[in-house]
Amino acid sequence: MTSQNQEALSCPALLHLSGSGMQDCALSVGFGFLVAVLLLGIRTRWVLRGYARPRSRKKDGLSLLVVAGSGGHTTEMLRLLGKLSTQYSTKYYVLAETDTMSEERIRSFERSKVTGIEKSMYSIHHIPRSREVRQSWSSSLLTSIKSTLHCLPLTVRLRPDVILCNGPGTCVPICLCALLLGIIGMKNITVVYVESICRVESLSLTGRILYYFSNLFIVQWPLLKEKYPKSIYLGRLV
Repeated sequence: MTSQNQEALSCPALLHLSGSGMQDCALSVGFGFLVAVLLLGIRTRWVLRGYARPRSRKKDGLSLLVVAGSGGHTTEMLRLLGKLSTQYSTKYYVLAETDTMSEERIRSFERSKVTGIEKSMYSIHHIPRSREVRQSWSSSLLTSIKSTLHCLPLTVRLRPDVILCNGPGTCVPICLCALLLGIIGMKNITVVYVESICRVESLSLTGRILYYFSNLFIVQWPLLKEKYPKSIYLGRLV
């Protein structure tokens, strides 16, 4: 390399140009990232607002995915299901793999709904529990990720029209997977969350999460409606 070339490469103007180019590149990348985040936010908002519109009834009825929790959650959910319209011809029950008691109660409920030659169209699916009772928050993060990874292919396979849940942490991964399917345009799934009758003044942890990620958020006490404007108060449902 000649001395002239070395002087040219060390020229302050070229060094300044090189630094300016790096800044322009960084600004372009940053701007592109912000645009991507903005578009994702717009799409997510459109999914949450748009899919709450009334659906036209299919000839073969709608499919309903029900997330069942243990104990009182299952009791409330079965009471809700007893009041539902018959337009839901197919039901998918999703519950934690360790919740054997809820499974038996669901089967008993479905048997009681069958009359004459009518056949109950339902299936039960198990997923890993997001968080066990008294499980530490640090370890629950790993179990929640595991549950979500299990829920995604299940949600893609079932593709229900509506998801109904009422409080168990098990429903969070399922609902987030449903939101993802809507964002990527695979399936428009309406998420309906009904807060437990036991929550009078404050939302459950699951409710605080799904308040922002559900299409319809229903509470059973007027005080909660005052605190959370997006919610819908229909009186006592169970």
